[in-house]
Amino acid sequence: MQQVAHERALARAERQTAIVVSVLAVTTDPGAVEQLVTAAGGQAGDGLAVHGLADGVVGTGHAPAQDIQLAAAGGQTAVVEVPGGLAYLEPVEIDDGRTVVVEVYVPQSALTAGVRSAQIALTAVAVGLVLGSAVVGDQLAARMVRPARNLAAAATTLGNGDLAVRVQPSGPRELAEAGYAFNQMADRLAALRIAEREMVADLSHRLRTPLTGLRLDVDALEAADYLPATGDDSDRHRTVARVRQALATLEHEIDVLIRTTREATQQATTADPAPAPGRCDAGEVVAERMRFWSAVAADQDRPCEVYGLGQPAPVPVPASELAAALDAVLGNAFRYTPQGAALEVSVSRRDGWVAVRVDDAGPGVADPDRALRRGTSGQGSTGLGLDIARRVARAGGGSVSIGQARELGGASIVMILADADAPPPPPPSRRGLIGRLTREPRRRGARARAPRQARQARWPRQRPTPE
Repeated sequence: MQQVAHERALARAERQTAIVVSVLAVTTDPGAVEQLVTAAGGQAGDGLAVHGLADGVVGTGHAPAQDIQLAAAGGQTAVVEVPGGLAYLEPVEIDDGRTVVVEVYVPQSALTAGVRSAQIALTAVAVGLVLGSAVVGDQLAARMVRPARNLAAAATTLGNGDLAVRVQPSGPRELAEAGYAFNQMADRLAALRIAEREMVADLSHRLRTPLTGLRLDVDALEAADYLPATGDDSDRHRTVARVRQALATLEHEIDVLIRTTREATQQATTADPAPAPGRCDAGEVVAERMRFWSAVAADQDRPCEVYGLGQPAPVPVPASELAAALDAVLGNAFRYTPQGAALEVSVSRRDGWVAVRVDDAGPGVADPDRALRRGTSGQGSTGLGLDIARRVARAGGGSVSIGQARELGGASIVMILADADAPPPPPPSRRGLIGRLTREPRRRGARARAPRQARQARWPRQRPTPE
């Protein structure tokens, strides 16, 4: 801005010099020139003079005499410093061969005209930019810091045990992604805690099966104490043997509980992949568990029949899991039906599925949907037995259904599991979307109109033929 003001002042002086030079080209009369100088000097602030035209100086001069002589001798324009400003010197050769010097005085105020106001304006702009940058930077920093602080606070709360804490992803893309990842981690931790508690509850519920057998055998022993002595201790010996077997089963279940808990802990600490699901023969599992439950049924005078054990029935679940599910269902049948009520267990295999059916002659299940809900029981129990069966069936690719036994009249609980040796499903049809849509409504309608008894009829009992 100072350079522009300096050049602007010199340009004005050059224009004034050009006016005088043009007048000198017309006339060199000192009187006419003096009038011009007076008029131009009055407009320019008494800063115009002509040296060498007459005996003296026309106008008011400011430049030293030696600078004027040097400018006249050199024949070139010169700018010299004078007190209070600059002097613009322009040599001009007139008609009689002389050289006159036109001087234009440029005061210091003209050299700095507008500089201070420009400095103030630029300073104000700079201050405004700094303040604006500070405000914008503060907003940007707050936009980044606030989500980071919220994420840190949520992580601290989660570390203190509150698994319900979540964050609202916001801020830059990286922080928003971190917020989404935090919410997924919190959801996973909550699911793991729920799964852990359910696993502990299920494993603990498995201990009730041998305890039920022990309670029944203890009742039998107590009843035997009130009977007259007959000298035959075979029943007492059988009861003591079953008590020992129940104790061994209880010890085995406790070992399974400890082993399962340790495996879950090791997988959580080492991040090892979960082992592949096992498989077993449903008929063998039913036969093995019914050796225990048949003895208990005999003590209670329960007619107990088992069907369908002569054929293989492979299912994709471990034998211990299927045994626990079967014990849960049979335990409920023994616990919630009158003593002496009949019991039937059957295993069947067809169409790529294996069904394990438990029928009893008890009062039945009034609300099947409520009975399958975890932790819900109308008999004052934990409500985990049927849920254990349902979870095992789902792990085996099937489900659990509750209905009414057609022959015994009580409850009929069917665990359906996928056949482990079944061939893979056929590839999808290539007939197109239209053909598939035309077939699906008929299938849905047929399935919706089929009564429950008709759906259950596809798993008939396979009674052995008499020899």
